[in-house]
Amino acid sequence: MTVSSRPLRLFSPMSDSLALQIWRAAYRMLLLAARPWALLRLWLRGRREPEYRQRIPERFARLAADVPERPVWFHTVSAGETIAAAPLIASLVEAFPGVPFLVTTMTPTGSAQVKKLLGGRVAHCYAPYDFPDAVRRFFDRVRPRLLVLMETELWPNMLREAAQRDVPALLVNARLSARSAAGYGRLGALTISMLSSLRFIACQYPGHAERFLALGAAPERLGVLGSVKFDVSLPDDHAERVALLRRNWQLSTRHVWIAGSTHAGEEAVVLDAHRRLRAQLPDALLILVPRHPNRRDEVGSLIDRHGFRQGRMSTGERLAGLDVILCDTMGDLLYLYGLSEAAFIGGSLVPVGGHNPIEAAICAQPLVMGASVFNFPDVVAMFEDAGGLCRVDDAEALASVIAAYLEDPALRRKAGDAAARVVHENAGATARLSGLLSAEIRAGLAASVGTEGLQ
Repeated sequence: MTVSSRPLRLFSPMSDSLALQIWRAAYRMLLLAARPWALLRLWLRGRREPEYRQRIPERFARLAADVPERPVWFHTVSAGETIAAAPLIASLVEAFPGVPFLVTTMTPTGSAQVKKLLGGRVAHCYAPYDFPDAVRRFFDRVRPRLLVLMETELWPNMLREAAQRDVPALLVNARLSARSAAGYGRLGALTISMLSSLRFIACQYPGHAERFLALGAAPERLGVLGSVKFDVSLPDDHAERVALLRRNWQLSTRHVWIAGSTHAGEEAVVLDAHRRLRAQLPDALLILVPRHPNRRDEVGSLIDRHGFRQGRMSTGERLAGLDVILCDTMGDLLYLYGLSEAAFIGGSLVPVGGHNPIEAAICAQPLVMGASVFNFPDVVAMFEDAGGLCRVDDAEALASVIAAYLEDPALRRKAGDAAARVVHENAGATARLSGLLSAEIRAGLAASVGTEGLQ
């Protein structure tokens, strides 16, 4: 499917049918019941992550004075979506220097990435929860000129408010797993109403577009533009920092593998695999990177119970002569992939659905994942078909695959090169989306000339 460079006409939202009215009434009742629990959840989660207790008024659209009016509004949810969207947002900020940009997230990690990657070039706040009063207050205060949703962030009241105010809403880098599609399908008319409120859906892969079509999206408002995550690039200091860590940790003569973005129930399997691996390669080092660094003590205790000598990144960079290095910091995973010789991608040996293997692939890593990959089935299939990714089911299989890569440099290089080649061949979505959104912004600016004095 292709996308016309000409901005699309905004479709009128569907008229309220009886079924839709019933769904909306049920949703309102659910939100009414959920309101006190939303506050309680923030407070309870703040016990482990204090950032969740900060800036709570923003979640109900009580915004600071520096949040601009009439911005191009990007909603990126959490850290992964923000990292993926940052180059796209940066290109648009550069192309439209007179237009304010606002990036909202739902998590503190997403907020931190906005500040880290985009800094003062954009404004930032938390997005409002989908309570009707909060959403209306947000639109009254911000008056966005364009709403860009990343991946699959669909909220009924947000999209309905945008449609009622003639704010074009686009879903970009869109993905829809079979599991998510089944969930949206159960919402019937409410899902159709949300999809009808979207000006355009730019999908990552054809399979995702087919699922949106099955849910009721209009074919003329669908396109397959690829995934911006394939446009990831290494930081300028990547080689220098990797070399420094290699020296400080004395890794020049050791075999190193990494388990990135692991979850509860998964670390035990990884550590069992490492025990088996060290029986064959006694000098092997595991770099273990839990998905959530606040689990550091839990994972650290597990490492101790397995009898490994461990060190933590948060204590300093000189961590030599250890069996396991526990990464309990944020923002270091891409550098650690540069240190390793093979990478296991977490969330795949437990029913989480797997995490994105692309960051490891750009470091030319042979990739290993478990059976649970429903979050990224298309991406995993690409790497697997190219020979850059192996699937395993248990600790024994994981240890066997990692040992094969560590012991055979030619095999390791062949798989790593195949993974890197997949990334290179699928790059370019950022440029395509930039063209689509630039056309929308220019159309909005042209329409507003004479009414708001914009140049």
